[in-house]
Formats: sequence, C-alpha cells, structure tokens
Amino acid sequence: MERTSLSIVAAAAATALLVAGCGALGGEGEAAPQDGAEASSSGVDAAQGGDGGEQGEGGGRSPAEALDFTAPTVGGGEIDGAELQGEPVVLWFWAPWCTICRGEAPGVADTAERYEGEVEFIGVAGQGEAAAMEEFVASTGTDGMRHIIDEDGSIWSGFDVTTQPSFSFLRTSGTFLTYTGKMSDKEIDDRVASEVLAE
Repeated sequence: MERTSLSIVAAAAATALLVAGCGALGGEGEAAPQDGAEASSSGVDAAQGGDGGEQGEGGGRSPAEALDFTAPTVGGGEIDGAELQGEPVVLWFWAPWCTICRGEAPGVADTAERYEGEVEFIGVAGQGEAAAMEEFVASTGTDGMRHIIDEDGSIWSGFDVTTQPSFSFLRTSGTFLTYTGKMSDKEIDDRVASEVLAE
C-alpha cells in the first residue's frame, strides 16, 4: 500500500513539472500564463494586461535605477543600460533552458526585424551559463538582436521579472511596462503600438 501511494505521489509530481513548463526561477514553480500576459508598471499608472490579464503597480526600482547597469552581451561586448533611457525598446527576458522561450523566439526575431529602425528588441538572458545562452541565440535565429547576460538576476529584478518569458516595453518618456508570460506576435505588435510608439 505504501509503495502504491509513493507511485501516485511521484506521478503527480512529474505531471506538475510538465505542466509548469518554464515557470518561475529555475523552471520550478507556477507556470507563466499561456493565454495572455500579466502586467506591472513603473513610473506610470498600470495598463491593461494582455487578453485582460491582471496588472498592478511595479514594485521594483524606478526606470532610471532599473537601467543603472553595465552588463556583458552574448557573443562578447557589453551594454550600458543608461543608453536605453528614453529610447523605444522592448526587452525580452528568457532563459536558455526554457522551452516556451525557445518556441516563441522565431516570432520575437521576426517582430524585431519588422520594427528595425523604430524600436530595438533586446534579449535579457538569465539563469544559465554563457555557452548555453550562445547556443540558444544561434539555434533560434535571434542573433540579429543584442542579448544581455544578466549574471546575478539584478536586471530581471529591476524590471519586476520573476519568471520567463517576460517582456518590458520601454517608452520614450523614460517609463516602462512589464508583462509576464508568453506573448504572440500580434500581442507584441499591439503592445509596441500602444505602449511604445503611441507616445
């Protein structure tokens, strides 16, 4: 009887891990929403999340504080966050082991290409080794974008990101809005139009 109970518990745990997908830090915990994104904002009033997702005020640092970093990039070089202040930018937060991030990567790359010269798309990679991040970029076709390596999680934290994938839309006013969860190409387009280019 005890062995049967243990088998049932093990099966339930395995199912929970499969359902969680690319949830919280380290791939454990609650999965990110799949049918829309949840939003939090900094420096502005909260806006409606994707597909009616819940939203709230960002609890992280101010926009200037969030961009107060210098970090290495995938493939070499570095990026100074201050150069993004007041620029139309979309930050895409991903992890190299995240299957959801890998699945949405081609769409993100296509969207970045469509907005080239208007809005810069930058990946923010975390929770992995640099070699794995390089492989992810090369194999997903996202090598046309710059990708920041968030070595200690401080950049994710500054943008109120606790799980991947997430997106942060930086406005020319210097404010930003962060959405947690997978976003379709259309949802990204809608957010770029309403949150970035509308100003």
